Amino acid sequence: MKINKSIFRARNIAHTYSIVARDPKTGEMGVGVQSHYFSVGSIVSWGESGVGVVATQSLVNASFGLHGLELLKQGRSPKEALESLISEDEGRDVRQVAILDAQGRVAAHTGSKCIIHAGHIEGDNFSVQANMMLTNKVWLTMAKSFESNVNLPLAERIIKTMVAAETVGGDIRGKQSAAILIVGGKEAKNKWEDKIIDLRVEDHEQPVKELSRLLKLHRAYKHMDKGDLAIEHNDMEEALKEYDSALNLFPENLEMKFWTAVSLANNQKLKEASELFKTIFIKDNNWRLLTERLPESGLLNLTKKELKDILSL
Repeated sequence: MKINKSIFRARNIAHTYSIVARDPKTGEMGVGVQSHYFSVGSIVSWGESGVGVVATQSLVNASFGLHGLELLKQGRSPKEALESLISEDEGRDVRQVAILDAQGRVAAHTGSKCIIHAGHIEGDNFSVQANMMLTNKVWLTMAKSFESNVNLPLAERIIKTMVAAETVGGDIRGKQSAAILIVGGKEAKNKWEDKIIDLRVEDHEQPVKELSRLLKLHRAYKHMDKGDLAIEHNDMEEALKEYDSALNLFPENLEMKFWTAVSLANNQKLKEASELFKTIFIKDNNWRLLTERLPESGLLNLTKKELKDILSL
């Protein structure tokens, strides 16, 4: 692989801190990243289920993402893949990159000309790396945080690690964007299901905090999806359980309230459903119009009188 010198273009400058990590219990692998750079996740984070993840940063060689994953698929270890990438790159001294595979093996590189403070730590099933940091404590603090939060799901554990980076200074330029990518430990059956979580904050005053909020919202909507699937299989009790879980995470979300109300109504819990419907209709009458349309699709199973009573709220 021959590296194009045009990779030095300024638009590929992504000084940042990141983590690549694996959960040995689930096999999930992930990349978490934050930088004072627009849309950092679109250039730094790479991953494929059953293969591994890559974080490529500093003066970014974006080709390291796909090429690194391809080398892993060819049977190379992360160390071998990294050595291959770096050996053929004329800009190796300004690169920072980390690779983790589905076995949890890691390899990282911090070029000698990365802007200080810069460094990395390779650990058990993870690597943390940072450059252009305010202090030299960032990557050590990240490593300690990741190691001390073993009971959290991988995505939440990664965000905790990023929060820890901010407590000791983070990027010397401040904050702008952040991202988290989670893929599975085994090859995805369907390619469109390859990314378990893929969230980005492109431009925000508190990107890590916003990313944490989006992750919580993601979890809530996953419950919504399971509730929708339960309705599809006419399992109204399971639908109610999932919608209720979503509502507990975001109690003010009208859509989550609405489908919880629908599920309650389908379970003949009309009093509880009516209370929710009334609150929703007051805030936005379009939900009343949607309610009227649901019986035709078989999604709301009520008598004409019951439906009329709800619509009159």
